[in-house]
Amino acid sequence: MAPRAPGGSVRPRRSSGVVVRPLNFTVRHPMEAPSRVQIAVCLRFGAVPEPCEPEAVLGLALRTLDATPLNALRHPATKDSCGWYVWGGVELSRRADFFSPMHVKHLPEYAPALVPYLALPPGWRVLLAPQHEDVWYDAALLGV
Repeated sequence: MAPRAPGGSVRPRRSSGVVVRPLNFTVRHPMEAPSRVQIAVCLRFGAVPEPCEPEAVLGLALRTLDATPLNALRHPATKDSCGWYVWGGVELSRRADFFSPMHVKHLPEYAPALVPYLALPPGWRVLLAPQHEDVWYDAALLGV
């Protein structure tokens, strides 16, 4: 008779001679490390990947996301932000309430098309529209 596990729990039975190894895997949030797609985007534009942590904060102009084109730019990170700012439309407003803070891990719910670009380092800009992609480096973003 096999020994019983303490506390009334049931120990799984093993067939004799069978070696059972524990599963060895780590469950990660999908935004925790740069994806292959994000790395490929960085390599395509000659940039060294600099991913954002899922809990990092970015600025998202929620009221504009249905407008075209979709824009994003990345300033250097601060203690409060990963540096990304995302908005829709042609105009970038200077109003203090234009951007809302949001964790990076929530961006796929609001602007999934930008997720492949999130590992681009500070100084990069992205403009997306139907059948159009424009990605460029803007050194002026580093001085802000």
